[in-house]
Amino acid sequence: MRNYSAVVVTFICLISFSFSAFSQSPPKYIKGGQYFDVDTQQMVSNEGILVRGGRFYEIGDRPVPKNEGDYEVITLEDDEYILAGIVDVHAHFRMDAFGSEKENEIDEFKYNSLVYLANGVTSAFANGVYYPHMELAAKRLINSGKWAGPRIWASGPYFGSARPDWKDYSKEEIYEQVDHWVSLGVDGFKTKGGDPETVKHLVNRAHYHGLTVAGHLGSGYKGTTNAITAIDAGIDRVEHILGGFVLEPDQYAYPVWNKVDTTSADFKKTVHYYLDHNVYFDATINAPVYFTTLKEGFNYWKNEKGMFTPYVRNLLPPREEQKGSDLMDGLYKAMLRSTKAFYDAGGGDLITLGTDAPTHGYYLAGFGAHREMHAMVMAGIPERAVLKIASQNGANALGKGSLLGSIETGKLADLYVVKGNPLEDITNTRNVKLVMKSGEIYHPNKLLEQVKGNIGPESELEVEDWFKYPELMEEAGG
Repeated sequence: MRNYSAVVVTFICLISFSFSAFSQSPPKYIKGGQYFDVDTQQMVSNEGILVRGGRFYEIGDRPVPKNEGDYEVITLEDDEYILAGIVDVHAHFRMDAFGSEKENEIDEFKYNSLVYLANGVTSAFANGVYYPHMELAAKRLINSGKWAGPRIWASGPYFGSARPDWKDYSKEEIYEQVDHWVSLGVDGFKTKGGDPETVKHLVNRAHYHGLTVAGHLGSGYKGTTNAITAIDAGIDRVEHILGGFVLEPDQYAYPVWNKVDTTSADFKKTVHYYLDHNVYFDATINAPVYFTTLKEGFNYWKNEKGMFTPYVRNLLPPREEQKGSDLMDGLYKAMLRSTKAFYDAGGGDLITLGTDAPTHGYYLAGFGAHREMHAMVMAGIPERAVLKIASQNGANALGKGSLLGSIETGKLADLYVVKGNPLEDITNTRNVKLVMKSGEIYHPNKLLEQVKGNIGPESELEVEDWFKYPELMEEAGG
């Protein structure tokens, strides 16, 4: 059974913060190709981008360094395109035990982080974790330069019944917990299975610290919180389904939502509630497909299965033998049409990208950002809008819009370069040639080569040690 306090609590004490791992990276000069301007939502010919101090120093108007030899020069081809780093606001590093009981799921950060970064995800909000101390350890290992990975915005434990040891907490206890996790370095919070009182107190205290709250909500049935109630409480972001007035308070949410009529008065009223209160919607359209036999957009363009150990691969039957799910099939279709309707109603600036893809051995969450962008285009959202959703919208939703989300002077130099114009074919975002995070360059193939064959235990004898996280403890200095 999961235990937050026994072994993992020591991680905070074990991690030392030596920044000697960082070497002073030379300034970068990127010339050639085109870059995506999130304001105009168009590709712009790249006359030159200077990167200094990990930020975009100068863009356009032919910025040419006085001495090009002082810069690391990156020359792009005409068919290469620069996109702002992806901001995944619903990233999971979770992996299950490949067929064992649910409580054996773990949050695997070392290799998942490499996969995220290799796919151009430069910021990831780890949206609810089972082992929050490990999440913070991984964040610090990445920030110290000992590990490579996206910039992790930590969420701490779930607030609600999704936390294994959750109980009914008082207002004072919730405030105390929020204060505690903020002091340890959490960047935001997630409620899942929280009742209205929990949501209200969580939002109040998170906002006191200037942090945002995301919510996996319900219909109001059996102690869940409806989106309308959560919005009234001040929640910042709602996940999966808009919910609201469409749902019935005496029924579970998904079966009702799966039949949603986007032309109905209740749906339109719900949409305008979001717009009127400036609440973000994290659609996670592709998430149900992981639990179905649907194949839309779920082709492989890299050998994802090859990232797992042979032992893990041999445990898995062909995905075609996975049982179908009418509930998940219906949810996927409802997400497609409701997200498009939300966009058409004026919600384009409030939609965010979230992968919500725990790893079950067939796919890896880091590749999910490209599947989610593809799903949005399949829903009918224009490619130009999807590129903005994947970057600037997510940054805004996390309260980091002035720091991240676009190729703009003064912002952190987060980007990835792809071959082929994604405005013509969104699946071109999958052709990642180079990634930059805070001015540091990473080569996707080299990152994935480190992952190849390493995810999961090597044999049945190593399963128990796999769940004890020996690699993370070693890297953390324990």
